[in-house]
Amino acid sequence: MAKMWAGRFKKEENKEVNDFNSSISFDSRMYKNDILGSIAHATMLGNQNIIEQKDSELIIKTLSEILEDIDNGNLEFSNDAEDIHMFIEGELTKRIGDIGKKLHTARSRNDQVALDIRLYLKEEVETIKSLICKLLNEIINLAEENKYTIMPGYTHLQRAQPITFANHLLAYAYMLKRDLNRFDDALNRMNYSPLGSCALAGTTYPIDRDFVAERLNFKGIVKNSLDGVSDRDFCCEIASAASILMMHLSRFSEEIILWSSWEFKFIELDDAYSTGSSIMPQKKNPDICELIRGKTGRVYGDLNTLLVMLKGLPLAYNKDMQEDKEAIFDALDTVKMCLSIFTPMLKTMKINKDNMRKAAAKGFINATDLADYLVKKGMPFRDAYKISGSIVAYSIDNDLVLEEIKLDKYKEYSQLFENDLYDAIDLEKATFRRTSKGASGIESVEAQINDLRS
Repeated sequence: MAKMWAGRFKKEENKEVNDFNSSISFDSRMYKNDILGSIAHATMLGNQNIIEQKDSELIIKTLSEILEDIDNGNLEFSNDAEDIHMFIEGELTKRIGDIGKKLHTARSRNDQVALDIRLYLKEEVETIKSLICKLLNEIINLAEENKYTIMPGYTHLQRAQPITFANHLLAYAYMLKRDLNRFDDALNRMNYSPLGSCALAGTTYPIDRDFVAERLNFKGIVKNSLDGVSDRDFCCEIASAASILMMHLSRFSEEIILWSSWEFKFIELDDAYSTGSSIMPQKKNPDICELIRGKTGRVYGDLNTLLVMLKGLPLAYNKDMQEDKEAIFDALDTVKMCLSIFTPMLKTMKINKDNMRKAAAKGFINATDLADYLVKKGMPFRDAYKISGSIVAYSIDNDLVLEEIKLDKYKEYSQLFENDLYDAIDLEKATFRRTSKGASGIESVEAQINDLRS
């Protein structure tokens, strides 16, 4: 296939150089965006009488046919083409001859590729937002079912205070809500059309950039032509949002890995979302969670690729920027894959409520409530804290939990202890008494659920 830019050159491009330079192996996924952008551009060229109206209509008709042929599998991409833009234009010219060559009037590949990747990423971000919402809904449903499920909350991976499983889950729900906001913010900033920036300096033709932007559902146009072709901030922003999302999935995965172990046994993953061992028949491995945890580093690497690739580039376009696509494509492909498998895995896992309750009872996680009891009786908190710590030490030495210690023994530590103590340190009551906004109390959890559903 002859190069569109071959006129300046006396020798053909070296085969290895062609292969090294080519991007069609990965940018071919943008074929629909390229064609839709070209249709909008051709429509504008006709409207502005830059090319004849009948030529504009023939170009549009043929581009639509090319799109249909690709969709139906009747047209395959050629590796001889340098990129998807040259492939589409070459196919157009092959079908309608010289009229097809008019399409690229008042346009450069620089603003063309900048347009295509924005169009493509707009669709991808919407897909990811939809997948986040599905996971978010599943977490909310699971929280709704576990408003009364007591478990130990942890700090430093040590049992700390009693919480509900619902409240623990809702922490991840709010992380995902922020992820949605980040993708929305990135989408909002990238939703401007660069087409018409041309190579870098705009054009002498009387083009209508606003018409094309509106036709392609952009909010407006990129105001500066150099910025239009050289900006890839939106790739970095989306990759950053993807990295933070993957960090949240990785943290959640880590907890599921712990919870599914024999040491915790808080949950059991469904057989369909677990794997076994080649040598140890008893094993049931949380490989999905481990892979998500591992793939998080991969998405971080994609973000780093984009940042390092861009950091030293002078304005305007440089060939380095071709490296944006594989990085951002890989990041979003990975995110979609992880979200798609994580949601049904979560939906099908079994919750071992009794084991959660037993772990909460044995962890002295109502020790803070013991101290608060004394504070409410008038003792300074630091004194109450010390007495509670001494009682916990006694309980450990005698293999007891706080609820099992007799009142007479409590009175050896303080005469403020009365029979109402046992109500204060009751695990369920201690958990559900936490009624401050955002806490594990039933009303608070329901308020969080309602907030997230809205």
